[in-house]
Amino acid sequence: MSERIGTGEAFPDIAMTKPDGGSVKASDFAGRKLVVFFYPKDDTPGCTTENKDFSALHGEFEAAGVAVLGVSKDPPQKHAKFAEKHALVAPLASDAEEGGVSDALGIWTEKSMYGRTYMGMERTTYLVGTDGKIAQVWNKVKVKGHAEEVLAAAKAL
Repeated sequence: MSERIGTGEAFPDIAMTKPDGGSVKASDFAGRKLVVFFYPKDDTPGCTTENKDFSALHGEFEAAGVAVLGVSKDPPQKHAKFAEKHALVAPLASDAEEGGVSDALGIWTEKSMYGRTYMGMERTTYLVGTDGKIAQVWNKVKVKGHAEEVLAAAKAL
C-alpha cells in the first residue's frame, strides 16, 4: 500500500483499460482539466448513483472543457455492460492491474466489513488541472450532490 498522492502533485500517468479494450491515461488529456472518480464496484447502489450523476452532468463538464473518467477495478467487459444497462455517457476505465493508478494514489486500501478485512477501492475523486497536477481531492466521497460539487470546482479552476 503506497502513500497517498495529494494536491499539487502530478497525477500518475499509468495506462488503464477502456471497455473497448483500448487504453487511456492521464496524459491523453494533456492541456484539459480532468476529473477522475474512483468507485468500488459496478452495479452496486452507491456506485450506480455516482456514475449516473456524472453521466447526467457530462454535457456540462464537456461545455466547461473538463474531461471525466470513472475508474474501478472491474474488468472492461463488466464496465461495458454496466454502461449499457444504465445508459452511462461518462467514460469508464478498468484499473485492474497491480501497481495501477489506484495503487499509486494510495486509494486501493484495506477495508473491513462485518469483521472481515479485504482490499478495496476507497471512493475518491481527483480534479486534475491543465498542467497534469492534482488541484483538488475528495476523499471518502458521499455520493449525494458530489458530481455537482465537482463540476462547480472544475468550472472555478
